[in-house]
Amino acid sequence: MSDKKKEKDAPNPYKETLHLPVTEFPMRASLTEREPQRLAKWEAEGLYQQIQEKRRGARKFILHDGPPFANGDVHMGTALNKILKDLVVKSKTMLGWHAPFVPGWDCHGLPIEFRVVKESTGLTPVEVRRRSEEYARKYIDIQRNSFKRLGVFGDWENPYLTLDPGYEADIIRVFAKLVEQDLVYRMKRPVLWSYGAGTALAEAEVEYKDKVSPAIYVAFALAPNNLPAALEGASLVIWTTTPWTLPANLGIALHPEFDYVVGEFTNVENVPARFVVAKSLLNEFTAKTGFSLVTELAQMKGREFVGMEARHPFLPRTSKVINGLFVTADTGTGQVHIAPGHGADDYQAGRENGMEILSPVDGRGHYTAEVGLPELVGKHVFQANEPIIALLTEKGALLARESYAHQYPHCWRSKTPIIFRAVEQYFIRVEQIRGKALEEIDRVKWLPAWGRNRIYGTVESRPDWCISRQRTWGVPLPVFYHADGTPVVSAEVARKVADIIEQVGTNAWFEKSDAEWATLVGLPDGAVKGNDTLDVWIDSGCSHVAVLDRHPELHCPADLYIEATDQHRGWFQSSLMLSVVARGAAPYKSVITHGFVVDTSGKKVSKSDQGNDKNAKPMTADHYYNKYGADLVRLWVSSVDYQNEVPFSEELFQQASESYRRLRNTLRVLLGNLDGFNAAEDAVEPDQLTLVDRWILSQLENLKQECREAYDAYDFRKVFVLLNQFCAVDLSALYVDITKDRLYCDATSSLRRRATQTAIHRITDALCRLLAPILSFTADEAWEYLGHETSVHLEDFPELDPSYVNPEATAAVQELLKVRTVIQQAIEKARQEKRIGSNLEATVELTLPESAFQHPVFEAIPTLEEFFILSVLTIKRTDAAEPSAVVLESPHQKCARCWKHVPTVGHQTHTDLCDRCDEAVA
Repeated sequence: MSDKKKEKDAPNPYKETLHLPVTEFPMRASLTEREPQRLAKWEAEGLYQQIQEKRRGARKFILHDGPPFANGDVHMGTALNKILKDLVVKSKTMLGWHAPFVPGWDCHGLPIEFRVVKESTGLTPVEVRRRSEEYARKYIDIQRNSFKRLGVFGDWENPYLTLDPGYEADIIRVFAKLVEQDLVYRMKRPVLWSYGAGTALAEAEVEYKDKVSPAIYVAFALAPNNLPAALEGASLVIWTTTPWTLPANLGIALHPEFDYVVGEFTNVENVPARFVVAKSLLNEFTAKTGFSLVTELAQMKGREFVGMEARHPFLPRTSKVINGLFVTADTGTGQVHIAPGHGADDYQAGRENGMEILSPVDGRGHYTAEVGLPELVGKHVFQANEPIIALLTEKGALLARESYAHQYPHCWRSKTPIIFRAVEQYFIRVEQIRGKALEEIDRVKWLPAWGRNRIYGTVESRPDWCISRQRTWGVPLPVFYHADGTPVVSAEVARKVADIIEQVGTNAWFEKSDAEWATLVGLPDGAVKGNDTLDVWIDSGCSHVAVLDRHPELHCPADLYIEATDQHRGWFQSSLMLSVVARGAAPYKSVITHGFVVDTSGKKVSKSDQGNDKNAKPMTADHYYNKYGADLVRLWVSSVDYQNEVPFSEELFQQASESYRRLRNTLRVLLGNLDGFNAAEDAVEPDQLTLVDRWILSQLENLKQECREAYDAYDFRKVFVLLNQFCAVDLSALYVDITKDRLYCDATSSLRRRATQTAIHRITDALCRLLAPILSFTADEAWEYLGHETSVHLEDFPELDPSYVNPEATAAVQELLKVRTVIQQAIEKARQEKRIGSNLEATVELTLPESAFQHPVFEAIPTLEEFFILSVLTIKRTDAAEPSAVVLESPHQKCARCWKHVPTVGHQTHTDLCDRCDEAVA
């Protein structure tokens, strides 16, 4: 073994005299063990209440919690949402606001009832409601515990629940305002109907999936009533992907401005026929049906066909020929089959042209006797496509069929395709509030900015809002019916119902008899209550009334709503519409949209997908906080670009673990180097700080300002990047490395050692505060080890102190870093050549250009030796254009304590020490 190798491996005989870092702040985080203990401490001390009390009287900032559905465990998408809200609330609090947070849950609705009814059939409405409430409360407790475990602060003991009688009463009072403003009407019209769940659906309860449907071309012969010669014996041709709706056909629509060709056609079998086809779709028509145009008899505009009639292909009635601007030339024939009972455009066209609303389908999706074909009565509509196609073939009306793959609406809960079905329902007249709603959208700040266009478009095109549901688990639609069936839709009656429900809850609607209710609300004998419940989007959409207006610590409009991007047609929109009715203004000042959590392939991951896929990776929050700790989940949330889709996998999550370890180790090193330091007694004055201390504290001021600005702008990813970069580069790679020698080897109370401890204390204090919203558990733990008895969450972010902003120190260090790179390259070369083993074994001869690097620091050799971590440095100036360095093996003896090779070793009381170490040991 070489002498150098022996020397390197030898223990430091003066180790006990070194001031190595000492701290009980553990290197191993053990978050899964320590976090629950800290959480219990926060709860025992009433930390949330302490924060509210301390902030009382400060300016208010209200983030209104969009209620998650009380159904299932907390999914990672829900965790993302709740932690983002917590980052907002904690950062606003530490920026000096009073930011109370009242969490809530959406408790009614189809998914819960669907689960209850699926588990036990034949339940009475009262029993369905009892079990549904039990189910909801069970998951409220489960989710609440998860949110608390994730470190989310809020008034968890007093959340708002849409099943609370007071909340339910406010829903009905908002309904009364709708009635008062003549916005509620009843009509038979097509709605999105889930035959799987047996109810109408809101648009937000619909999801689109791939479906293959039979698409058919069908001939409708024109009725011979004073037709032009070219049209005698001609047939209109429709194309449809829903053959099952043909029994409800009452019309055919053509575009008024399209050119239509009337001509003689023939197919490969030389079968002659006279058809009407849009001119622009002739080639597609021939390709799909095999019928080619032989002779063009006429060209006519669509408007010229209005008033004609066509014979239904298999029922004894005619269909009106009308015009419609919704007709397109994308595919088909330019002629649209109209079934007013089975489509929105069809319904509107039918209304405008005096057609009845025929919808021969029951709630289970089966044909009723109105279908007009006895063999189809009782058959499910999707099972009727083939029999209807066979009937068309038999009648000679089927020209062609194909399989058509397309996106088709499905029920989000039963996963079955939906149908458009006309039934008597209650609606809100959206047109009467649309203008005001659009005005309010432009008064709101949307983040990101495209959120404005998305909600503006959905409100602008929204049809009337169907608000009645044929369900049991919900708030009753407070409508009664006289003995003759006439509905009683009254604001006064609704308010009486609300007052009763506030006292006893909505179960009373189902438990009390019709006669009891009639007496309670002052209606004549014989009046009966309705069976429908309100759309659950009415429930959550009323939260600005039932929560923001009800809680004295809150206010409306809220400063911020933040939810996923699907809420532009969900909660953002329902809240806006109902707030326009209730108060004539939007319920929020700003709205943030975040993306969905997706797997690494970009597919949105949902609770229902997880349940159906046995091989799916775990996506529930408890899996991750039980395995890694809540602070790791929080760090992941802070690190993502939440305004876009958020990729997630266990592998990506493990990458966040590396960032956490870096941050935690930085805190540990800082705390360790503060051993024996009392800030009140040992801190030095600013003018006693050395250059490197002044530089790091100037960097800290920049960090504080940028982090405060990023938090204020909800840019948590920028905070994450700034803190990571500061810890990894400014601190670990530079400041801690440079000052290690003075901290370990200087005398305990040396001025420059105390100067660095003063800087480190200031840095650690600031880092704990800046990290607190993100690493809520870890920052609080480090704050405690810094010597504080109260929580970091009661503190403000560190205030800016311009006196520490030091451009002169920053400029000097920038110059030094350029030279440091040159020196390190030279040392690395010498190390590879095995001439030296470490920086301290080298004597470095640095050559600087005469005209550059003129900062006075280059005259301070001890400062340079410390900054470059060298034992001996010499400098000379030449007319060279760039700096250069030569590395020589040091001729000096190595100090046994600090390991520097310096001339003073051997001249002291301790002959194996340098003068600095000799003094420190003494």
